[in-house]
Amino acid sequence: MLNALVAYSKARLDSEPGFKARELRWRIDLAADGRFLNVQPLGDAKRGENQPRCPDMHSMNSGGRAHFLVETAQTAILLFKAHEDPKKIFTAEERHRFFVLLLEEAAKSVQQLAPLVELLASAHLLAEVRQALAAHKVKPSDWIGWQVDGVDPRLDSDVQAWWREWRRRDLGGPGQDAIGDANRVSNPAKDNPMVCLLTGTSTAPLATHPKITGLSGVGGLAMGDVLVGFDKAAFGSYGLDQSANAAMTAEAVQNYVDGLNDLIKTRSRKLSNTLVVHWFKERVEPQDDPLAFLYGMDPEGTESAALAEMRRLLESVRTGQRADLGNNRYYALTLSGASGRVMVRDWMEGKFEDLVQHVEAWFADLAIVARDGKGHAPNPKFLAVCGALVRDLKDLPAPTTATLWRVAVQGLSIPQPLMTQALARFRADIVARDQPAFNHARIGLIRAYFVRKLLGGDSNMTAYLNPAHPEPAYHCGRLLAVLADLQRAALGDVGAGVVQRYYAAFSQTPGLVLGRLISNARNHRGKLESGLAWWYDQRIAEVMSQLQDRAPRILDLEGQGLFALGYYQQLAAPRTGNKPGEVTESTPELKETK
Repeated sequence: MLNALVAYSKARLDSEPGFKARELRWRIDLAADGRFLNVQPLGDAKRGENQPRCPDMHSMNSGGRAHFLVETAQTAILLFKAHEDPKKIFTAEERHRFFVLLLEEAAKSVQQLAPLVELLASAHLLAEVRQALAAHKVKPSDWIGWQVDGVDPRLDSDVQAWWREWRRRDLGGPGQDAIGDANRVSNPAKDNPMVCLLTGTSTAPLATHPKITGLSGVGGLAMGDVLVGFDKAAFGSYGLDQSANAAMTAEAVQNYVDGLNDLIKTRSRKLSNTLVVHWFKERVEPQDDPLAFLYGMDPEGTESAALAEMRRLLESVRTGQRADLGNNRYYALTLSGASGRVMVRDWMEGKFEDLVQHVEAWFADLAIVARDGKGHAPNPKFLAVCGALVRDLKDLPAPTTATLWRVAVQGLSIPQPLMTQALARFRADIVARDQPAFNHARIGLIRAYFVRKLLGGDSNMTAYLNPAHPEPAYHCGRLLAVLADLQRAALGDVGAGVVQRYYAAFSQTPGLVLGRLISNARNHRGKLESGLAWWYDQRIAEVMSQLQDRAPRILDLEGQGLFALGYYQQLAAPRTGNKPGEVTESTPELKETK
């Protein structure tokens, strides 16, 4: 996983220890003589502009330090909220002094920074800048950059060279990997180099690694979380402390941190209480990204196109039309945060072709007839499938989301506990109302369980009604749907009808309830005109011919799942046939009777 992150960073990012990309919201423009010109907004109304090569100060937790050159408006310009806490003002002023001293030292070697130093030394000019920032409604926490005489000093090679040298001296070693007392591990490896886990080269281990940001919405901290860290003795080994348990060079650490931070910012998707990031070895256009369709982010914005698009893409890969995609690989991480640590819920990688095949199978297996009988229900978004398991999406545990994501991406069987959850929600909706608004994703997930069951799956579990299904439990569900329709035709809306009264019992102990339901059906039949009564007799006879005398006394969980599918598919049957576009006998008399 870390090697894949390092490869991503090296291929697509400008990563180096001591530098990081930051989201800058504003730029302060200065003339060559230090005069303040204007404040320039960066980015759009929602986000700032992501700018690389921002100097990143180490040992910030020690207090009193500030980042070089690029800082927040509060630290750089002393911009505060109205009625700010005096303690926060004192801390910010201390950091501001460090910020100014660092720039003054740099300006001795890099003349381009002299105008910036002159600005910061003038109380009058600082007040003018603060007034302009306030007019633009700049927040004290917004990051700001600079432009001096039309040039951004952040990108100047001399400025970067000065920062590298200052950082090397401050860390106290002859090279970038030589870590001094401020960040060196106090353990047996202190004076003996160790082997880097990622590069295999000799290195002095970093005591701590930079933090991963962007997980605050899934349990992480706003200040960031640690991916590689050992802060307790129980996590250590061989007498090693902190990150010496996973020794890495500074360059390797910066690469994996920058890579993951960039992926979280640009290639992540929140799924319930987890964050999923994915990428490819070689770049893939959005319209060819299978996981974008899995999320429900169709690049074309069309509805129900995912399955057809995956089949088209899979065919083009297999026939060699898209050899560039056939040789590609995918990588996917499922993350959350907990107590300042990055929780890696799952890690997957594999061939691009396999990914397309699994995503295509996901949509095919979830396919279910729409309640109105007019073809398939729309392809569900992944979050809709997750939400089908619980009353409210916020109640879905992160491990459950991670499990379902792995099932979809790797083409695995649906775990029975997930089918059981979906079945419980289906039953609750059925009993709660007479004509429920069926959740297609929930019913599709129950069907997918049987399609993917064991090695061969259940080929009889089609998206549409299958009158020849071999399982009695399926036909018991069909029978309840027919009897409920018969009751509505005879009595209209009676509130708590046969479904509300008998669904729970009939779906669990059909052999004990069947006789009572058939007896009630005879009473309902007597209230219909002869033609409509005959039509219902035919429907009941057709189902009973499949059931015969095989009504089980008790149904297990799988039997209850088949019951639910038979019930739902029978409800749609009068509106459609067993196959898309095949219309069966309908009931024109039904509208008149009702």
